[in-house]
Amino acid sequence: MNIDSIMTRGLVTVDLDETVQAVRDKFAFHRFHHLLVLERGTLVGLITDRDLLANLSPFVGKPTERSQDHFLLERRAHQIMNRGVIAVSPDTPIKLALGRMLLEGGSCVVVCDAARVPTGIVTWHDMLRYLMECGVEPGCTLTRDLSQPRADAPREPDTRTTPSPFI
Repeated sequence: MNIDSIMTRGLVTVDLDETVQAVRDKFAFHRFHHLLVLERGTLVGLITDRDLLANLSPFVGKPTERSQDHFLLERRAHQIMNRGVIAVSPDTPIKLALGRMLLEGGSCVVVCDAARVPTGIVTWHDMLRYLMECGVEPGCTLTRDLSQPRADAPREPDTRTTPSPFI
C-alpha cells in the first residue's frame, strides 16, 4: 500500500515571507501540528507547533508583554522553519515512508510530485491510525478514509486549555 492512500490532502500552507503572527493565527484556527512553507508553490520548509512555541515569548498578549516580545511576531516564516523536510513521492510504500520518519527523526512526511509541489502530508498520528486499522498484514486495505476521524473514536482531552499541574 502506498503513502498516497493515507495522506491528508487538504493542505494549509504559508509563504516564506509571511509573518510569525500569520503562522500563529493559522495554527490557532486549523488546530494541527504541521504547516508547510512554500516558495512559488514549491515546498521549501516545514514549521511545527513546537517550532512556533520555541520562537514565541510566553509574555505575548499578556499585560507583561515587552516590545521585544511583540517583535518576535513580526519575524518571517523562513526564519523559524525547518529546511530538512522528509519528502516522498505518492507511490512510496507506507513502510518505507515510516522507516524514513523513524530514521530521520521526523514527525511527518510530505508527499510531493516530481516538481516538489506538495500534494499531501502524513503525520506519525496518521501512521499509528493506519497500523491500528491494518496492522502489518500483507495486502491489507483500508475500510475507511483515515484522513477523517472515526465517529466512535474516543476524543483526546485538549491539553492546550488544561492548566499544567506544575504551575
